[in-house]
Formats: sequence, structure tokens, C-alpha cells
Amino acid sequence: MDILKAATDWAKAELFSTPFFILFGLAFMAGSLGFWQLGKTDIARAYIIPTLVAGVLLLTIGLGLFFTNKSRITQFEKAYNTDASAFVASEIVRAESTLNEYKTIVFKIVPLIIIAAALIIIFINTPTWRAISITTIAMMIVILLIDGTAHARIDAYHKQLIMHHK
Repeated sequence: MDILKAATDWAKAELFSTPFFILFGLAFMAGSLGFWQLGKTDIARAYIIPTLVAGVLLLTIGLGLFFTNKSRITQFEKAYNTDASAFVASEIVRAESTLNEYKTIVFKIVPLIIIAAALIIIFINTPTWRAISITTIAMMIVILLIDGTAHARIDAYHKQLIMHHK
């Protein structure tokens, strides 16, 4: 198995998925613009700021991940050609760290945020808090969708690294 190819394929797959953060960010921003221009009710007007904030956050996440993973492709080749075993060892550590972050942030904290936002909808009956809560839930679902597939990819990549390292 060519571990450099596996690393490059993983980074390219990440380059394919991170633009979805950008697309959803732009969709949230377009929604904000729509609420601003067409919103007539209090609840519609209350969505302007939360959807704009969610859009900016998703756009920032997407752009940051895209450029980070794009630079990794060339870095992988340089690091592998310099010292292949050190490259594999450092990638194992990075992949394990990322898997632990997913386990904590994506699969524990994000669902807790969704639960908290749902409770706010139930107990606080104002347009602003409902808009904030519903937008938060929507943004967290986007993160779960995209990061759920990213978790599966890095888990498979980690397993390849472990098999190659043995």
C-alpha cells in the first residue's frame, strides 16, 4: 500500500467535502438577505442576524479547512520524501488527535448544543430566541452532516496508517 497516495487521497477527499461548509454558509447568508428584504413578521425579522452569523461561521470554517487541506497535499509529499517513517508516525498522532476532537466536539458537544437550543425553543417564547435557537440547530445539523463523513474518512485513513506502520 502506498501511504503517500492514501494521505493525498484523504486530503483530496477533504478538499471535496469542505466546500459544503462554504455552500451552506452562503445559503445561510442568502437566507439572511431574504429575511432582511422580505421579512414582514417579527419572527422573520428575528432571523436576519442569527442566519448571517451562522453563514459567516460556516463560510469561515469552510475556507479555513479548504486552504489547510490544500496545503497539506504538497506538505505530505515533502515530508514523506524526507523521512517516510517519521511522516507516518506524525500522521498517526495527528489522525488520533483529530479523531479524539471529533469524538468530543462533534459527537458530544454539538448534540448538547442542539438539545440546549431545543430547550430554549420550548421555554423561551420570543421571536429572537426562537430564531437564534432554530438557526443554531440548523447550523449544528450541517456540522454533523459534514463532519460525520469527515470522521469516517479520517478513521479509515488512520487504520491505513496503523497497518502501514506495523
